[in-house]
Amino acid sequence: MPETQSNIASLHQPFIAETEAQELSPDSDNEDITPFQKNIWNREMAAIYLIEQGTSIYKDYQRFIIHVSEKPKIEVPVREVEQIIVFGNIQLSTHVINACLQEKIAVLFLSQSGQYHGHLWSEESSNLDRQLMQIERRSDDYFQFSISKAIVLGKLINSKQLLMRFNRKRKLVEVEKAIFGINQDIDSLEYVDNLDSLRGYEGIAAARYFPAFGELITNSAFSFSQRFRQPPTDAVNSLLSFGYTLLFNNVLSFIIAEGLSPYLANFHYG
Repeated sequence: MPETQSNIASLHQPFIAETEAQELSPDSDNEDITPFQKNIWNREMAAIYLIEQGTSIYKDYQRFIIHVSEKPKIEVPVREVEQIIVFGNIQLSTHVINACLQEKIAVLFLSQSGQYHGHLWSEESSNLDRQLMQIERRSDDYFQFSISKAIVLGKLINSKQLLMRFNRKRKLVEVEKAIFGINQDIDSLEYVDNLDSLRGYEGIAAARYFPAFGELITNSAFSFSQRFRQPPTDAVNSLLSFGYTLLFNNVLSFIIAEGLSPYLANFHYG
């Protein structure tokens, strides 16, 4: 399609809006950074990622119009969008906000580095009966512990399997040690009977996992040995935080869509 004042993105044509971005440097003093510096329309996830600072988005008929500086405008049909993720200084028009509320499009507001600030959704998605059941279950100690144990068990199994998959050919000793340790942690969960112990094993397994994960990265430009969240201290930590933020938004959207409250937790709360 020839470049004109507007480009149209459909389900058959995902787009990446190129922007003038500052180079991401591991030595940068700017803590408020993201690993990506482009606005992205992800067709498969039906999501718009507004990352380039100074972007504005407004609505014209049944399309969202994304505008960045002097770049060509990007048009996305409203019906094809399920979520909008906003990073930092992005301007949303009142018509965009109203359309998101009417169409139940989840909007997640983050800092430029991806730290969660808040979200927008329609109250019509809430279900009082389900939330009352959620509150009732929250006081059920057996239910709370069973759900929490399943979460930790799933996390540990996934961590072990990922390390095994990527170490199958390389057979690094440090990674093998981490796999063995996580396997022991998984076996120990059978005898855990309280939430504090569960949290302890989750932390121990994470301390085994992340250094081993770093050992498996072969690109010297992406060295990694320890997980730092706030703020991320290097490119790998930034990418991990970015990925976790996107995962958080997807899970949050599912919780809201089911009419549940995201404020009632079982494992981490208070």
